Amino acid sequence: MSSFLSVRARIASFELTPRQFELAALATLVALTAIVFTGAAVRLSGSGLGCPDWPRCYGHVYPPLKTHALIEFSNRIVSGLVGVMTIVSALIVWRRRPFRRDLALLALALPLGVAAQAVLGGYTVENKLAPGFVMAHFALSMVILVGAVALYWRSRERAEPRPRSSDRVVVWAVRALAPFAAIVLFAGTAATAAGPHSGGAVGQMIKRLHFEGADTLNWTIHVHGAIAFAFGIAAVLVWVMLERRQAEPELRRAVSWICILVAAQGVIGGVQYETHLPSELVWVHVAAATLTWLSVLWSVAAAGRLEPRPATAGAQIRPSVLARNT
Repeated sequence: MSSFLSVRARIASFELTPRQFELAALATLVALTAIVFTGAAVRLSGSGLGCPDWPRCYGHVYPPLKTHALIEFSNRIVSGLVGVMTIVSALIVWRRRPFRRDLALLALALPLGVAAQAVLGGYTVENKLAPGFVMAHFALSMVILVGAVALYWRSRERAEPRPRSSDRVVVWAVRALAPFAAIVLFAGTAATAAGPHSGGAVGQMIKRLHFEGADTLNWTIHVHGAIAFAFGIAAVLVWVMLERRQAEPELRRAVSWICILVAAQGVIGGVQYETHLPSELVWVHVAAATLTWLSVLWSVAAAGRLEPRPATAGAQIRPSVLARNT
């Protein structure tokens, strides 16, 4: 009994400093990013149906000694560990001192997102990697990263939030890059869903996007390339504007990384197209796309929030004064 009370007392006295929780939030963000990379490796290695059922593998709690099954099941284990990390973050946020409600809400959202990913992953396997489910699986990962970046960014604030920005042009220009980048990502998932990397092994019949018939892959690749090129131009224009307005150094650095990554993506995309989409280059393309998305989220966070618009003179006159003057 005394040992139980001792453990309970230790738990009750357990507290985290803001710096310690910041490191925990960063570790969670890195883990959620890494699981995107491993998930892409599963698909590009043809192991998407290495375990044709879910949550078991061939009806067992452990996989058979087959390459694709081991790859797929290993990714499930890694996903489970990442899920545990998000749960730990959601628990320890309550022991951060001082406690912050905004961080608690963000931390609680992450394990819910991972749970939704697990369910969606199960449906994806049950539906034999249907392209719509695979695209939604990747899109949900990008949404979860929004919460992870927000948690880490907000955890960096030591005391009061930093002052709001008064430059509405800069803030909205940077914010506009986020939906633009989301469209680029969606077009990229469509191109992959129409391509040769279905996620299945040799002999497994996996449905592909074919809304343009035999020309679907070529069509989606060129549309994705055109949208990505336009996004790159937009990012460069935003970067030039930030330099001219001498925006915050961190914001300029974040947008600079967007420009660098988009340029690298253009080179990678061109090479993989000319070399007929080797899986290794496609994986690099997916990884770089994820890093680009993180850079966009970093830029939006660095741009900050806007100051409220000043009230107009008419709005400042109280109704009682108006009634008295009429």
